[in-house]
Amino acid sequence: MTAETRALGRLLLGPAVALLFVWMIVPLAMTIYFSTLHYNLLNPGMEQFVGLENYIYFLTDPAFLASLYNTLVLVGSVLVLTIVLGTLIALLLDQVVVGRSIVRLMVIAPFFVMPTVSALVWKNLLMHPVSGLFAWIATSLGLTPIDWFANAPLVAIILIVAWQWLPFATLILLTALQSLDEEQREAAEMDGAGPFSSFLYVTLPHLARPITVVILIETIFLLTVFAEIFVTTGGGPGLATTNIAFLIYAQALIQYDVGSASAGGMVAVVIANIVAFFLVRIVGRNLEA
Repeated sequence: MTAETRALGRLLLGPAVALLFVWMIVPLAMTIYFSTLHYNLLNPGMEQFVGLENYIYFLTDPAFLASLYNTLVLVGSVLVLTIVLGTLIALLLDQVVVGRSIVRLMVIAPFFVMPTVSALVWKNLLMHPVSGLFAWIATSLGLTPIDWFANAPLVAIILIVAWQWLPFATLILLTALQSLDEEQREAAEMDGAGPFSSFLYVTLPHLARPITVVILIETIFLLTVFAEIFVTTGGGPGLATTNIAFLIYAQALIQYDVGSASAGGMVAVVIANIVAFFLVRIVGRNLEA
């Protein structure tokens, strides 16, 4: 590639890169600016510069520690559920059965449902303590129905979010399984390896890279889960289902404290970047292996 070609490429990409830079840097700069102000929407024109006071308030607020804990539990639990169940479902879908294409389409379908819609379906049709499907099953078995959003609200959120992301993990892992060389499996069987040993020493190492990719992509999105919490529990009872994203929303649009919410947004950005940094390094090591 000549120097003229490289210069032409930079010239053509310049406007798009500049637009993307402005698109990202302007909201970030405004968030940083608002995070240094005492800015309440109920008192317009009364803004005061307070420096790092909003950050200190946000980080020392007991609600932040509770929301951080809920965020970590939510992300970790959903990752475990989607990877374990996604691997099992991918193994089943990798088998030759009648109607396999239709089954694959049905498994992938939940990923295309809007989070708000799926949360409403789970709340009103599945987890409702009186008329929900789970309550009907429990009553039919002579058991007491569970009021999910009152007695186990965080578990309910985890199930809803995991159901949404399970198709994504299944699709990635199924694609990886289909690229596995059959000769490796046959060689393992000829050496006397059973199904479990074949999975443990042949299939699972082959899935290491796609699993790390699933963890990276899901984690980035799971850190910002909001719609499912807003529609079902509203962050409650108390702070039981409040994650960092919902805490920032509550401070900005319920308490109208834009300054504290902006500081929380910057803290969330830092946490997300730290997590993404370590995950990218893990993915890079697996890709180089």
